[in-house]
Amino acid sequence: MRNTTHVETTTLPPESTVTMPRLWDQKTLAVYLGKSTAWCERARWAGEGPRFIKLGRHVRYRAEDVLDWIDSHASASKMEGAA
Repeated sequence: MRNTTHVETTTLPPESTVTMPRLWDQKTLAVYLGKSTAWCERARWAGEGPRFIKLGRHVRYRAEDVLDWIDSHASASKMEGAA
């Protein structure tokens, strides 16, 4: 006999739809930043990397949090000889 589970689905009305954030895993983050996955782990443990979300034992990053983190590390420097 086959053990099956019935899952009931509900359709939401159009006015209640939301845009879900894209979630990246650590490998995707590392590729995007040009860093190693080890760097991503160390930055997360040290509290120096992008904000992250723990889903059980899985770590995920919202794309908007990654972009905010990049923006927060942007610096304006003056070029020598520029007026």
